[in-house]
Amino acid sequence: MQLVKTGLCAFGMSGKIFHAPFLKEHPGFFLSAIVERNREESKEKYPDATIYRSVEEMLKDADIELVVVNTPVQTHFEYVKMALEAGKNVIVEKPFTVNVKEAETLVTLAEEKSLFLSVYQNRRFDRDYLQVQKIMNEGKLGNIKEAEIRFDRFRTEPSGKAHKENPDATGSGALHDLGSHLIDQATQYFGMPEKLFADVFSMKGKEFANDYFEIILFYQNDLRVRLKSSVFTKEAHYAYSLHGEKGSFLQERTDNQENELAAGAVPEYGNDWAQPLKEPDGILNVVNEKKKTERILTSSEPGNYMNYYQQIYEFMVFGYALPSPAEEIIRNMKIIDAALESSNTEKIVYL
Repeated sequence: MQLVKTGLCAFGMSGKIFHAPFLKEHPGFFLSAIVERNREESKEKYPDATIYRSVEEMLKDADIELVVVNTPVQTHFEYVKMALEAGKNVIVEKPFTVNVKEAETLVTLAEEKSLFLSVYQNRRFDRDYLQVQKIMNEGKLGNIKEAEIRFDRFRTEPSGKAHKENPDATGSGALHDLGSHLIDQATQYFGMPEKLFADVFSMKGKEFANDYFEIILFYQNDLRVRLKSSVFTKEAHYAYSLHGEKGSFLQERTDNQENELAAGAVPEYGNDWAQPLKEPDGILNVVNEKKKTERILTSSEPGNYMNYYQQIYEFMVFGYALPSPAEEIIRNMKIIDAALESSNTEKIVYL
């Protein structure tokens, strides 16, 4: 099997949970380099990886074909640009960049260099997201008229992470963080909206970056999609609510891959490794062809973040479709920029 030598730009939470385990377990990748500026934490689990003290130093390694930029969003533009200029293909963590202009510049550069640039939208491989996609594809709801996607937490105390909570740091806050997931899922389900209205602010106070947002997406076929997130939600809502001409579907957010990986789970290549559900996680309430109401408890199938790296490998080796190409994610960045504009002006913004 052809090996893709890969370098990881950081070994914090993202590197330890979302990238290194999959690069190690996938037989098509070789995790050959990791940037750790001051420590050597990666040595225990990844002894074959060379530790570099800076991204600049790692990019001089001519053997590396693929670089994963998993540093704070404020550094994405700089490091992705450096990696592309060094002739490396790039996976960059969400959110892609802090604004559309940066994203478009990087897409152009990748095209000029004949390199690929993919954004790590791992929530496309969550069990709950995939279950909603399945229900929609089966047409059980008929034409969908209204949808809501939420990602709530109960985190009322500051985390101490300046790149996420400093209001003066461009790209900080929930809109760029969790919002990049919800916006991506909405555009995957329904495409690009015509216009939007947004309310974005900090519930913890003006000294913190936004930790609450509500975005209403308007579509030309009279569909309304609401995206919402709050850090003051102790009791969980349904993460997905879809209402159509034939009925409704409610889906809980049940994917637990992140927590399982943090607890030490090893993702198996070629197998579903996440723990199975203990009870149903969705409700489908529809009117069938005989005009009778059916209320069904549904259970989602396991998600698997390994499938992202499998798709990357298949693209590099066999030329299959690239997962979440950067030029596609630009539309998500346009929605983020427009949401900030809408919230600041208190007006509807056309896309």
